[in-house]
Amino acid sequence: MPVQSRKDVGAAVKKGALAPAYYLFGAEDVLKDEIIRAVLDRAVDPSIRDFNFDQRSAASLDPEAVEALCNTLPMMADRRVVLIRDIESLKRKPKVRAALVRYLERPAAETIVILVQGPGEEDPDKDLSRLAVAVECDVLPPAELMKWITTRAGERGVVFAPGAAEHLLKCVGPSPTMLRLELEKLGSLPAGQPVTVEQVAGLVGIRYGETILDWRDAVMDGNAARAVTLLGRVLEQSGVTGVNLVGLLGTTLIGVGVVRVAYDRRSRGAALERAAMDALRAGRPARLGPWKEESAHWARWAAAWPLPRISGAIRAALAADRALKNTALSDERGLVADLVMRVALTHAEAA
Repeated sequence: MPVQSRKDVGAAVKKGALAPAYYLFGAEDVLKDEIIRAVLDRAVDPSIRDFNFDQRSAASLDPEAVEALCNTLPMMADRRVVLIRDIESLKRKPKVRAALVRYLERPAAETIVILVQGPGEEDPDKDLSRLAVAVECDVLPPAELMKWITTRAGERGVVFAPGAAEHLLKCVGPSPTMLRLELEKLGSLPAGQPVTVEQVAGLVGIRYGETILDWRDAVMDGNAARAVTLLGRVLEQSGVTGVNLVGLLGTTLIGVGVVRVAYDRRSRGAALERAAMDALRAGRPARLGPWKEESAHWARWAAAWPLPRISGAIRAALAADRALKNTALSDERGLVADLVMRVALTHAEAA
């Protein structure tokens, strides 16, 4: 069956329309855990959950255990839930995998099986996708991610002042796993007042205007002096490397290149922003800001970045990426600063 969206599966579970089996895959374990919790809460009464919920690692199973686990009848309830994690390990256990596939072809009416694939395994299993309700739990689109942040913050009693949620997303990036950790920190703040941009900056350790997206914006705006000034502060932030910065810039350059083609075909204004939005939806690049904001940026930059300038900047970014990945070189700040100046030079050459 086709991969279903988290939204559709969540709506079905809320209505009580539970499937015999679910297969969860993708990079974000937090999103998988939310679906597991929703299914479990709907399927099994908490008072008898200890009798009707089993959790196992696929690596610990043998074919007989699969049969017993999935076909055991519920106790004092209509249904039971079986959760099997690390399902990717069945690649090394063909007999266990075959037993699971046989069960899924004729699942028990009283059992709901949830199969969870680890985040390091990118490709979904074709058999499991065919026999279970498959749900991809990956990076969320920015609009959905902002709604997710607001909802999860509300569950912790956190309300954001204008701009605070957006700054949190810029600082932390689009990973729900990392965002949840920061939301838990924000939940420790005194209740009753909206969380401000300054409070987010203080808690996360990244001041407003000093995120990696702010650095990228300075480069794309042609403000080399600000980009070089920001570089030291940005590289000091947790999880940020020179390779990250070059990758972000490269992604942006490619996207702006796509929009520049539309610009050269006389698209302007709203039509140009639609072309940018279409490119974002098609590529779904990670580590960017809200797509509405990004599409406005890309449309604006397309006018100032002719294709020869974009090509020259991409070549400079590729050279910087290779240099940064050479273990013999360790001055990533100097290499990225050199990239900024080379990109500025491509502007002068294009002009």
